[in-house]
Amino acid sequence: MGKRILYILLLISTFAFGQNPKVKAQVETSQIRIGEQFSYRISVNEVNNVILPKLQLQGLEIIDSAKVDTLQNMLIQKYIITGFDSGAFYIPQQQVFIKNQAYLTDSLLINVATVPVDTTKIKKYPIKSIKKEPYVFDDFKIYIYILLAALAIIGFWIYWFVIRKRKMEEDTPTYRVLKPYEEAMFKLSELDKKLLWQNNKVKEYYSELTEIIRNYIERELKIPALEKTSDEIIEVLEDFNQAKTINTSKENIQKLKDLFTEADLVKFAKSKPLASEIEEDRKDVEEIIHNLKPKEIEKEDVE
Repeated sequence: MGKRILYILLLISTFAFGQNPKVKAQVETSQIRIGEQFSYRISVNEVNNVILPKLQLQGLEIIDSAKVDTLQNMLIQKYIITGFDSGAFYIPQQQVFIKNQAYLTDSLLINVATVPVDTTKIKKYPIKSIKKEPYVFDDFKIYIYILLAALAIIGFWIYWFVIRKRKMEEDTPTYRVLKPYEEAMFKLSELDKKLLWQNNKVKEYYSELTEIIRNYIERELKIPALEKTSDEIIEVLEDFNQAKTINTSKENIQKLKDLFTEADLVKFAKSKPLASEIEEDRKDVEEIIHNLKPKEIEKEDVE
């Protein structure tokens, strides 16, 4: 009697659970042909704290999955599934967590049948000859690349050896050798543009200033002034002046001597002349050059 009551209670509980399961899996159909699609749906009688499984199948393939939908306090997850191999395949039980408690769906059997083909009704066609594929860009790209490379090499060769050479010949400026006096005046003008002493480069300024006058003496008087010391240059100029082979004066030579002394003090003794003294030295250089020339040989003297 007790066993009967127990069986009845178990039957009632099973029946009650089946009427209102927490999770349920359903398929649109369990019989498909190869390539046909069917829907698979998981329903959960809860909307809060639900974790749905990641569907994994064997023998079947998932084509698409819809977003989780909420309907009348239920969560519904739909999948579109198909099969490309004939046979019977199970969709295994899926584990769903509801408020940290696991529930399992039922496993479902899906039969995938082949498509019957009646070979007697297939229309036969004669065997066709092999057709060549139409030409595409890839068939010619290697030749195009070679052609472009060849054109680039030819273009570079023409530019480098013809156009560039011709342009260089056209752009090559023609220089006129300036006379010693003109060169000295030009270099003094360029020195003024550099603004050396105005930017506290007094040493560089006096170095270039004395180099200009040394170069002038060397070219105009044929004295190797660039190789001689300041004292040697002054000594040679005094000798030339006494021999009356140059047109200058003792005062002019003295100005040059004072300029060399000032330049040596700046370069070696780190002297710092005033701006007015620098400007005065600049004027003296121009006057020294203007008043220091070789004496012209008159025709009567030559005769």
